[in-house]
Amino acid sequence: MHPQSSPPPSALARYLSPIVALAATFLLVAATIIVLAPRASAATLDPVPSFGTDPGNLAMYEYVPDDLPAGAPVVVLLHGCAQDAAAYHQHSGWAEQADASGIALVYAQQNSGNNATSCFNWFEPTDVARDSGEARSIRSMVEHAVDTHELDPGRVYVSGLSAGGAMAAELLAAYPDLFAGGSIVAGIPVGCATGMIDAFTCMNPGKDRTPEQWGNEVRAKLPDGADLPRVAVWHGTSDTTVAPANGDASVAQWLNAGGAPTEPDATEQLPGSTTASYYGGGPDDAAVAHYSVSGLGHGTPVDPGSDCGTAGAYFLASVCSTGYTAQFWGIDGGSGPTDPPTEEPTDPPTEEPTDPPSGECVTASNYAHVAEGRAVHRSGTAYAVGSDAPLGLWNLAVTTSLTETSPDYWEHTVDGC
Repeated sequence: MHPQSSPPPSALARYLSPIVALAATFLLVAATIIVLAPRASAATLDPVPSFGTDPGNLAMYEYVPDDLPAGAPVVVLLHGCAQDAAAYHQHSGWAEQADASGIALVYAQQNSGNNATSCFNWFEPTDVARDSGEARSIRSMVEHAVDTHELDPGRVYVSGLSAGGAMAAELLAAYPDLFAGGSIVAGIPVGCATGMIDAFTCMNPGKDRTPEQWGNEVRAKLPDGADLPRVAVWHGTSDTTVAPANGDASVAQWLNAGGAPTEPDATEQLPGSTTASYYGGGPDDAAVAHYSVSGLGHGTPVDPGSDCGTAGAYFLASVCSTGYTAQFWGIDGGSGPTDPPTEEPTDPPTEEPTDPPSGECVTASNYAHVAEGRAVHRSGTAYAVGSDAPLGLWNLAVTTSLTETSPDYWEHTVDGC
């Protein structure tokens, strides 16, 4: 996720602030299967040109399986930076889950006029406040979908990756009366950032706050008398884009906000070296679930071998987070993952997807290199991953070329690609 707000034509009210954060993997276990019920669907992902008030200037897309009965649940999905609704629909596994379980899907899509790198502006107070900016636009999408397709207003959920995960967290706090549950995938705790500098600090190394301080950020946004939604937090222990401390902080935040015990009531081992910890109840009724994936980097985990999404940039063959999330929310209709196998794969996950291949040369700004895992930043300077070659200032203005000479080893190509 990368903070990069483009200022509106009328004024520089929203500072240019890139937040691109996406990349990495969850572990593949082919034996774990999403048992999809045979629900044929010729449905397509369709744009919704008009969906009501749209102060955040977002686009809406929807996917409604054929013959979806009235009273079906709906899941709102928020892509990461440099992604769009179509990519998230194609790769995330939610299309298959929707067909199998009878779920309507709503995709919010960022406008490059709002953010140059297509990140949701989770760090802008005016975009995350109740009934303001992008948050209000997403509420309009939900209301339009529920009314148009006669969906169940009591079974509305939201999930997102990275910047989308951070925005999902903000929405859960701003609209606990709208969302029954949410999933924060490699995201950021509520209230962590109020601008660009905050955003980068939140991403890595993360902010050090007490559980009560994190909980206060949620309580400050909650409408009076609102019940908290059920929250699932997914994070890899080797995430170098959004530090794993953010996953721990998100869990602590929601536990404190709801007054739930800080020790899990139950734990279980899932595929992909994933440990699921359930707080405030067991798997079927927990208030908060923490899915921690050992050795995993940053991204949306999918499992193509079990008909759960497809691999691609930032969608990595691993564990089916979509199926386990739908199961946690209780909307999988019995089509969720089966019991995990007893054996784990021997190969550890890698930080990056299989693409790009070794030898590829990439020319981009130093901001983009850092955000996409080809470089790291220290004290305002970007350095190539692997070779540690200095690339110059960590900003949008400096453009450099990097060549991957071996997996995860990038060298500065002085003469360009």
